[in-house]
Amino acid sequence: MAKNQIITVFFKEIEIGKIGYDEDLRKASFQYNPSFLARNRYTHLFPYIIRKVKHVQVFTNFEGETFRGLPPMFADSLPDSFGNIVFKEWLEATHRNLFTVSPLEQLTYVGRRGMGALEYLPAKEIHSPTTIDVAEMTQVVRKVLDVKTAIQEKGLSDMALLNIFKIGTSAGGARPKILVSEHKITGTIVPGDLVYSADYNHYLIKLGIDDAQAYSKEKVEYVYYQLATAAGIPMMPSKLIDDKHFATLRFDRQDGEKKHVLTASGLTGWNFNQPTHSSYENIFKLAIDLGVPHKDIQTLFRRMVFNVVFANIDDHLKNISFMYDDVNDKWKLAPAYDLTYPLDALKDYLRVARALSIQGKRREITVQDLRILAEAFTIKDAHGIIEHIKAQTKQFRPLCEALSLPNKVITAIEKEFNLLND
Repeated sequence: MAKNQIITVFFKEIEIGKIGYDEDLRKASFQYNPSFLARNRYTHLFPYIIRKVKHVQVFTNFEGETFRGLPPMFADSLPDSFGNIVFKEWLEATHRNLFTVSPLEQLTYVGRRGMGALEYLPAKEIHSPTTIDVAEMTQVVRKVLDVKTAIQEKGLSDMALLNIFKIGTSAGGARPKILVSEHKITGTIVPGDLVYSADYNHYLIKLGIDDAQAYSKEKVEYVYYQLATAAGIPMMPSKLIDDKHFATLRFDRQDGEKKHVLTASGLTGWNFNQPTHSSYENIFKLAIDLGVPHKDIQTLFRRMVFNVVFANIDDHLKNISFMYDDVNDKWKLAPAYDLTYPLDALKDYLRVARALSIQGKRREITVQDLRILAEAFTIKDAHGIIEHIKAQTKQFRPLCEALSLPNKVITAIEKEFNLLND
């Protein structure tokens, strides 16, 4: 693409505006389509950062790895760690370098295939195979992630890389994953990059690819899913595929529609890699400012307690999302995701801190810390919520044993639980 680039962003087939990026000046810009503003619909689509004015708005304060110079709500559409690895490998296979691809050009590869409901045009045309074999894709991903080997030595075809690129790079996070859609009647699995028909169940699948690994992190995440739902935390229905891959229904694809979803980082411009704004207090304040129902505030508290009790320290600003209700022009809390024990249970770590602080603390959270926060945000029956979640710890071992997880793994994770004793 040209040094001074412009692409168009759409929502529900309506042109919202144009995004620009000047590589020389390292400046991004956005300008609303005047006809979109004149409609006076979807007025809270971007509640922060971008003002509802007709003139061009320029952004220079979002440089760096997280936002790559783009306004955060659009940077949210870019792939994260795993997606960037695949993207880099695919570019090398097509004789291009990742460093020559601007953030705007990367959005054109996302095109209509991204998570959420925003679409970017002109989109790079990437043709999908008819069906997906998850086992075959797993083998390709395993080779792609073998970053020590040069691309020419991996035996990966351009089409194999392209298939993973299409259905893997739009999903966030560090672990290998793909997006697929399963026909509700025939069971046929097709790429989940463009399909959003109500005839399909739309899954994000985290792939268990390392057969030599001492235990399955995907099984651990499935155990945490069972514990969280039992603790009253809303999550999308999830399952294990072939007893090794963790599959969860996508909340951004429901009832045959794309749902507009932004992470807390994408909404606000808070950098999830920095501690400055990374606190639960800020998440609660954001939720209240967005006007979410109070039941969502209760749910946030329940999720926070669960993360503390079950040692999920990877509770960062991109692991909490909000969904836009386009009919009522309002926001609500999205279902929970990425609830798991995030570290390698068989390795020793020195005082790893959680991503989101509580009362200014990232370690040794106490029940009193939670009570202070509960009082500040009018949480009903905080004591009952805490006790209910603590009680779920008794189910951890039986659930793990049912999935044949090693005893040493179960014990190691249990030792990290915070039972919040007075």
